[in-house]
Order: sequence, then C-alpha cells, then structure tokens
Amino acid sequence: MVNSLQWPGLRPLQDAAVRPLLDGEDALLLAPTAGGKTEAAVFPLLSQMAKKNWSGSSVLYVCPLKALLNNLLPRLETYTGWLGRRAALWHGDVTMGRRRRILRERPDVLLTTPESLESILVSAAVDHDEFLRGVRAVVVDEVHAFAGDDRGWHLLAVLERLSRLTGHPVQRVGLSATVGNPEALLHWLQGSGRGKRAARVVAPDVVPAGDTSVRKPAGDVELDYVGSVHNAAKVIAALHRGEKRLVFCESRALVEELGQRLRALDVTTFLSHASLSVDERRRAEEAFAQERDCVIVATSTLELGIDVGDLDRVIQVDAPRSVAAFLQRIGRTGRRPGSNRNCLFLALDGDGLLQAAGLLRLWAQGWVEEVVPPPEPRHIVAQQMLALCLQQHRVGDQVWRQEWNGLAPFDRTAEVIVRHLVDQGYLDSDSGMLFVGPAAEARFGRRHFMDLLAVFTAPPQFTVLSGRTEIGRTDPALLTAKVPGPRLLLLGGRNWRVTYIDWKRQRCFVEPAEAGGKALWMTGGVPQGRSCRMVRAMRDVLLGADPPVALTGRAVKRLTDLREDSGLLVHPGGTLVVRDGDGEVRWWTWAGFRANATLVSTLSGLADPVQRHDDASIRLRPDVTREMVRDAVVDATERLCLPDVDEKALDGLKFSAALPPRLAVATLAARLADLPGARAVLAEPVRMAYLT
Repeated sequence: MVNSLQWPGLRPLQDAAVRPLLDGEDALLLAPTAGGKTEAAVFPLLSQMAKKNWSGSSVLYVCPLKALLNNLLPRLETYTGWLGRRAALWHGDVTMGRRRRILRERPDVLLTTPESLESILVSAAVDHDEFLRGVRAVVVDEVHAFAGDDRGWHLLAVLERLSRLTGHPVQRVGLSATVGNPEALLHWLQGSGRGKRAARVVAPDVVPAGDTSVRKPAGDVELDYVGSVHNAAKVIAALHRGEKRLVFCESRALVEELGQRLRALDVTTFLSHASLSVDERRRAEEAFAQERDCVIVATSTLELGIDVGDLDRVIQVDAPRSVAAFLQRIGRTGRRPGSNRNCLFLALDGDGLLQAAGLLRLWAQGWVEEVVPPPEPRHIVAQQMLALCLQQHRVGDQVWRQEWNGLAPFDRTAEVIVRHLVDQGYLDSDSGMLFVGPAAEARFGRRHFMDLLAVFTAPPQFTVLSGRTEIGRTDPALLTAKVPGPRLLLLGGRNWRVTYIDWKRQRCFVEPAEAGGKALWMTGGVPQGRSCRMVRAMRDVLLGADPPVALTGRAVKRLTDLREDSGLLVHPGGTLVVRDGDGEVRWWTWAGFRANATLVSTLSGLADPVQRHDDASIRLRPDVTREMVRDAVVDATERLCLPDVDEKALDGLKFSAALPPRLAVATLAARLADLPGARAVLAEPVRMAYLT
C-alpha cells in the first residue's frame, strides 16, 4: 500500500499502530489534523481482513458527520480495491436503492454514523443478524467529538448491542486529535471490555499536554482587534490576496453576515454551516477546493477533518469554544513542505479579545481540555430500552440488562427507569416479556420511529426553497416576527424575499432580493458557557499576562483599556464582591458558567433570586453585608448543592419525558454543575468593595 501511494515510508503514528492493531488490541490513535490517522487504523485492519479471510461487512468506520463520511469514501474505496475488497456508505442521505444493493453485495468496510447503525439494528427491512454478524472491528473517527456529549453514550450502547449480536468481542479503534486525558478516553471507548481486553494509546506525534510553563509554541499565530464584523471583512479582504483562506465563526448568523460583507467587497466567498442544504454546502466546499484566491466562511462543520483542499491561511473570528477546537483548526494549515501552521485571530469586541488571549495562553502552556462524558445519561437508558424492544420485538423482563454486557448505566441500576417506562405505557409487559407500548408509539412512532434514533432535540426550522432548489433552513422566529414591508432572509450569503410560507409542511419559498436580509437560529440544549479553566485564563490576562503570540497595535491598545477598566473586577489576591453605583452587588468569581450555577444554588439565601449569572460573576441580594457574605461562604464550604433546574430546560434533554420527573431533573442538574470549580472559589480569599 505504501508503494501504491508512493510514500517514502509510514509516518510514526502509522508505524506505531501496526503491532497493537494486528494483535487485536483496542487502541486510541492520537495525531494532529492530517496526521494520517485513517491509514494508521485501516491498513492493519485490511491486512488482518486479507490474512484471516474475513467475510461480509467485517469493519465498520463510524464518524460523527455525514459530510466526513462522504469525504472519506473515495480513499477507503481505493484502499479496499487494492485487495479486491469493497467499501460502501450508509447514512441518512443514502437512497433506498443504494441500501438494497449494500444488503445484497455486503461491502467489507461500511462507513456509517451511530444513528444509522442503530437504524440497521431496528429496521424491519434489514436482517441485522445476518448483515452484522461478521463485524470484527469498529473504527471510531473523531472519538473525542462523540465522548463529550450524549452521542457518545448512545454509541457505546449500540456497540455493546452489536457485540451481543456478533457473539464475540469487537475490536475498537478510536481516532482523535490531542486531548487532555487520552487514557481515560480509551477506557471509556472500551465500554464493558475495560480491564478485560488489551488496550493502548498510540501517540508518537503528540507532545504530552500539561506543561504549565508559558512558551513560544509552534505555529505562526497573531491576535488582532477589529471591533466589528464590517472591519473584520475589510481586514480579510485586504490581507493575503491570492491565497486560500478558511475563516471560522462561532455562529451560523455570523457566517452569513461576514460572508455577505466579503462578497460586497468583491472577495470570492463560499459558506458552510449546518443549516445550509447538503447540496449547497457540497457545491461551496468543492468550488473552494478548486479555487486559489478565495475565502470559505464556516462554523465548526469544517473543523472535523473534511478535506477542502490545500489551505494557505486559517482566520478565527473571536475565539473557538476550546483549546482542542483551536488545535483542530490550526491543524488545517502547514501541510505543504516548507509552510507553517498559522492562524489570525480577529476579535470583534473586548470579550472576544479577552477569551482569545486566554485561550492562547492555555495553548502555549500545552494545556488541552479533558474529554468528559456527560454524567448520568438516564434519558439515553430510556431510549436504548425502547430501541432494544424495536430490535428484538419482545425482550424478557429479567434478561434485558444482559444486552449491554453489564455496562453502566445500562445495567441493574436502570431497573427504576424500566419500571417507569412500563407504568407510563412506553413499554407494555405481558407474560414476562417487554415490548413497545402505546405511549412510545404516539410520541416517537412517526416515520418508523426515526425520531427515536437521534439523541438530540433540534430546534424547529423551516426549509427555504427557491423554486425547487433547497437553500437551507431558517428559524421560524424570522417568519413570525412583525416587519414593515417585505420579509427578507439572509441565507447562503445571499438576500431573499419571502414569497410564500407553507406553515403545515414547514416550508418557505423565496426569490432573490437586493439587500436587507436577516439570519437567525435559536440554540437549544443544556447551556454550557465557558469552562472554569478558560475563564481563569481570561482573568490572568486582565491581571497583566499576555499570550506569547504576535499582538497587533490595536490588540495591545484594547487590552490596555480592558485592564484599566477592570479594577473592580479582578484582584491577584482572590475574588471580589462589589456594589456598583446603582446598588447592584456582584461577586466576581471568574469561575465559569457551571461553577457559578453551582454557587447560585448553594448560596440560595445570599444570591439574588432574580438571577442572571454568567461566566465571570453572580448577582447577590442588594442588602447583603460583609458579615453575611463571610458567613455564607463558610457555610457553603460544607455543603455544595447542585444547580436548580427550570422545568422548561428539560425540553433540551431528549427522552426526558420517558424518565421519572425527579430523575430527569437530577440528570440535568448534574450536567449543569461544576463542584470542583465552585469549591475552588469558596477556598479563595474574598475581598469586598463598597459593602457595609
């Protein structure tokens, strides 16, 4: 294979992965973006396939994004073709005709998503016992993206059911960029095999994280302050002409606004985000790959390994959500011999500048976030019980827990959830057997239970069509708000006038317009905010610490202004409680969103009941005194409480309705909490200004 690719040899990761994968070990392969992880996993498994004459669909390649699977298919078709084997694609966009062909011809490598894998297990049109019995190994690409949310728990549960079906252990190989806790991530990926099967982290190309000394890291990174989207567009248009630039934004609306402004400046611009149609995104990404002097503006959809050709520059507007995300993004550049990895940060406001500076300090220290699965996924237990009953039609009420091989929380501890499912009619019980009940049919039965297979609730969106061409999707709030004159949308970087709204089918028909369009998408799910470590790094910047990267004159001036204005917000000796001129009292904890939510609940007698805490502070009652603060802090140190949960927030926790209410609330409260962060704040000295 190396000769066919005309490589001089294997990369260090690929060489190091050969022995453990040939030996059948579970493994986590770590390397930066474009580090050859796919080949490191696939080449040894194909060698085993040929040597041991594996038959049928023996290797599954699982990805979090359909676009990433589409991108990988040609490579895997080439590699399998060298051995006279085949690879094929199975996900939600694959036609029924292609699926029927796959079922007839049984590809050796099947590229899929966890949701599509479960759809195979529950589909009445697929003999899943016959189709999946020969699976020997599963490659999980971008495994960190799964492990950090509920899709990871769903994936683990489906893999356990798969291993029951095959009747033998299935080798698990995870691929990831740098993470802060690789051993823990590998153990998580092993599921019920943890401690039973050999496992190894393979990471010869990765510098171990955790060096807290600030150093000049590899890569050409610059931090600029531009102050507005208009100015960001002018800078992008003026810099690096003749080069291919990938611009990351943190919201779809910002992608749309920046894309429109760049086009107005005669910059060849393409857009990519999750609310654009598949065809619209594919056209943009293919055109961008073929151009030379152009820009593509994207959300994190282009963060995870999708190939858009040879890049010259990465530009980041404001700051990404994590150091890990930044590593993925800067890893898009520097692939040509003699070129360097690079990233230009363009901060739109003071908060964006502060987070970018804090993030770059953490990056320079070699720190990367740990990937921590969301705690207490009880709602996924409920989903899995219903899916298992769809798969097997009837399940013994004393043996269901065996289907997950003892993996918590899909074990005996789930009995209270199963009882609730029976009591509420989600499951029926007869003669010692469980099967899907009328409540599950009513709530999840549409489209052959397809809604049951996705673990996230997506906010409702209307499909936008120009003639018969789908442009993408927009938030219904843009279609219901009162507006003077024509209703105008901004989508795909273009302006559209709404001509007709089909409310029943959730469709919106448009025609081109000159200007004035707006873009909007509501976000759902559990609020996250910034982490304690990220917010503390921002605090360090306010206290005078600079990141070891190039700072423009504008960035230096704005940071100076921010520091001068922060006298009553930060102090090197501890946290600050401050009463401002309007009588509002805020405790500047700099602890992150979840730690502050924990403190608000714990300090319920001291916190203002009309509370809007943020990443950096919480609001206290206006009548608090120094003594009240001191006494409350001492008392809180002994008894931390989980955050209070608004019942409306449960809507973002899919399948919460299938749980006992107290368990649904407890699940969300555990996910909103940061007990170590709150405990660290309570252990620090508290300084008080303008309090009696």
